[in-house]
Amino acid sequence: MIASSIRWPMVGAQKSSKDITTELLAPNETKPALWWYIGMGIGTIFLAYGAWAFYMSLSVGLGTWGLTNSVGWGWDIINFVWWIGIGHAGTAFTIFFLVFRQKWAASINRTAEAMTVFAVMCAGIFPLIHMGRPWLAFFIMPYPNTRLLWVNFNSPLFWDVVAISTYLLMSITLWYFGMIPDLATMRDRAKNKISKEIYGFFSMGWDGSMISYNRYETLTRILGGLAAPLVISVHTIVALDFSISVLPGWHATILPPYFFVGAIFSGFAMVLTIMILMRKAFKISDFITEKHLDSIARVLKYGSLVIGLAYAIELFIAWYSGVEYEIYTFFNARASGTFSTAFWIMVFCNAIVPQVFWFKKARRNIAILFTVSILINIGMWFERFIILISSLAEDFLPSSWTDYSPTLVDIGVYVGTFGIFICGMLLFIRYIPIIAINEVKAYKKEGN
Repeated sequence: MIASSIRWPMVGAQKSSKDITTELLAPNETKPALWWYIGMGIGTIFLAYGAWAFYMSLSVGLGTWGLTNSVGWGWDIINFVWWIGIGHAGTAFTIFFLVFRQKWAASINRTAEAMTVFAVMCAGIFPLIHMGRPWLAFFIMPYPNTRLLWVNFNSPLFWDVVAISTYLLMSITLWYFGMIPDLATMRDRAKNKISKEIYGFFSMGWDGSMISYNRYETLTRILGGLAAPLVISVHTIVALDFSISVLPGWHATILPPYFFVGAIFSGFAMVLTIMILMRKAFKISDFITEKHLDSIARVLKYGSLVIGLAYAIELFIAWYSGVEYEIYTFFNARASGTFSTAFWIMVFCNAIVPQVFWFKKARRNIAILFTVSILINIGMWFERFIILISSLAEDFLPSSWTDYSPTLVDIGVYVGTFGIFICGMLLFIRYIPIIAINEVKAYKKEGN
């Protein structure tokens, strides 16, 4: 997507190693600004709403959701797929950085990896609560037991559990090991004993020697190589939840690559949103330069072309198949019928709006970048809505057709995951360097 030959200063101004360390650790070593407390307050309110919704879902039951006999998957699975998609960007950035040697990702991958961890945590909540009895979730694990109860290896639910748990473990591992040199720096700069002990414990005795660096780089490259196929497999498995069915709009071989590209697309859009906010809040435009944002915009531009092509191919396949159910789902229910508003919002936000990034001025305009990144994730949410609800609400049997609308409990669970994400990211910002200091230093001379 972005040629590895692209070269520009990794740091916007000429700075010494000491300047880089001091400026990038400033958010962790100084008192948080007012906006941080406001953000934590908003996140806490979202968490409280989510906790109430979670309680209602467990104490009263899933009848508090907007599900019907026809629409057995609603906001829970829509938001599950949406969060999983956002969670792809962090690992993708790490892979670009380590495997494809994309040096421009050095200033971005730490925050992207944090975003991945919290997004996957948010995604994992929905299948758990969708079970109705989450205290029996251990039934899904393939462990020997006296009841001779084994999981159904043909069930997509089991595939999801394996894929998500593996992906979460790999994401946390990549994130943590990438922080070790910076945690050691914070250990050495800590001014109180408790902080020194905590950062010292998690830095695992890092001494900054050449041997340590060689082993560290070898380990991170191995982990990056292992994560590469995992990024592809996770959303492919999520897509198989749909494509193995016989419902019109779902039974298609295009869904696995379509879901994978959509995940990268939405994840990079969220990374762009967060990096713009970080750049503004901490005044780190010397480290997250316009060219970094320009590179993300280019990825989104090409991702948009692929997404738009996928939309066109879906319509073509439905028409060319001659299957009346497929034709109705795509052309009547989605493009011109009950769900046409959501469908065209999806097309506009995902396939049309990002084409503005063909123009360099748009890629260098912060307001345009921020607006487009928000619109893309709105569009990707509507994409998941269209895929799920249109096929379930209007299936083969017209007598079973139904309307679908979420309840306050549905919405509350979704809002609660935003609380987890916001609070998690703010705590990360407070206690961990948002940019990998050691990587910026390592590539400073090479980039310049």
